[in-house]
Amino acid sequence: MRNTSTTDRTVRGVTINLRADTATRTLIDRAAERLGKNRSEFMLEAARREAMTVLLDQRLFLLDDKVYTQFTAALDQAPTENRRLRRLLTTKAAWDK
Repeated sequence: MRNTSTTDRTVRGVTINLRADTATRTLIDRAAERLGKNRSEFMLEAARREAMTVLLDQRLFLLDDKVYTQFTAALDQAPTENRRLRRLLTTKAAWDK
């Protein structure tokens, strides 16, 4: 058995094991090949993207009283003037012209 040092593991990363049926593996392999990636690269990229989406789409925030007060105060503040944003929001879309 090969002795793997801690440094070796840090550089290579950790192992994630998954089980999938043959049809799913074939589908993933075809998509990965289409993008010029191997299965691991494709799956990690897709999983990372989905994880970020889930976390950024969070709608429930569990905050203690102090942090909740700070959070609501920040939401209640009037936005700073942003001329470029105002121009963007008041410009007709190309398809509405």
